Amino acid sequence: MAEVINGKEIARSYRMKLKEQAERLKEQGILPKLTVILVGEDPASQSYVRGKEKAAKEIGIESELILMPNETSEEELLRTINRLNADASVHGILVQLPLPGQIDEKKVIFAISPAKDVDGFHPESIGKMMIGEKTFLPCTPNGIMHLIKEMGVSISGSHVVIVGRSQIVGKPVGMMFLNESATVTYCHSKTSDLAFFTRQADILVVAVGVPNLITADMVKEGVVVIDVGVNRVDGKLIGDVDFEGVKDVASMITPVPGGVGPMTITMLLHNTIEAAQ
Repeated sequence: MAEVINGKEIARSYRMKLKEQAERLKEQGILPKLTVILVGEDPASQSYVRGKEKAAKEIGIESELILMPNETSEEELLRTINRLNADASVHGILVQLPLPGQIDEKKVIFAISPAKDVDGFHPESIGKMMIGEKTFLPCTPNGIMHLIKEMGVSISGSHVVIVGRSQIVGKPVGMMFLNESATVTYCHSKTSDLAFFTRQADILVVAVGVPNLITADMVKEGVVVIDVGVNRVDGKLIGDVDFEGVKDVASMITPVPGGVGPMTITMLLHNTIEAAQ
């Protein structure tokens, strides 16, 4: 029976440390500030943004929310980002994705100053991560690494299988495992015989957005399972892993909700404090 990885608890204790760091910065006359830009009225995005604001305030980060209507032009959004880049009181800038169709997401990510890129998506941040330089790391992948280390899981020499190759989770988390001397295999929608690969994993990270994709017969005894999926089915949140089945085979597993999610916001706060420092 797997040990359930309590992301809420691990996030809570990490946030206590961040709160102390924020207090030390304030003693030096620096008030850490995060500005979040939300374009349009996507309910999921609104809920994420509220969670970020609440978490920031709890640890002593000033949080500013800029709401822009759905019909905002790309030019208008880029002007707002440039203004924030030049504002010395703002330490972190986050543009909530997805953006409406008339706006090119890449242009927006590229426009944020790398010194304020607390999401860790700027090409400069990603490039530095690739070569193992200190930089802002993407929040969900960094949260996953933190969970695994907190649980005392050995990464060096482990076979890590990642299901999903998104720019936000799959690709960067694989690179971070590689930087820690793991052997990494990427799987995705074009992989034939997915179970052949997932059964080889010592650590399995699943981030595709397909409910219950990974079942008990697809994993080996003692695997550590990190479920990044968040799917709403019949009004309930469930992951990409069949939790009830897989927990009988795995040694450790993250629940959905309450696993990776709390760590994502925690790493955003961590990056904001770093930016202020």
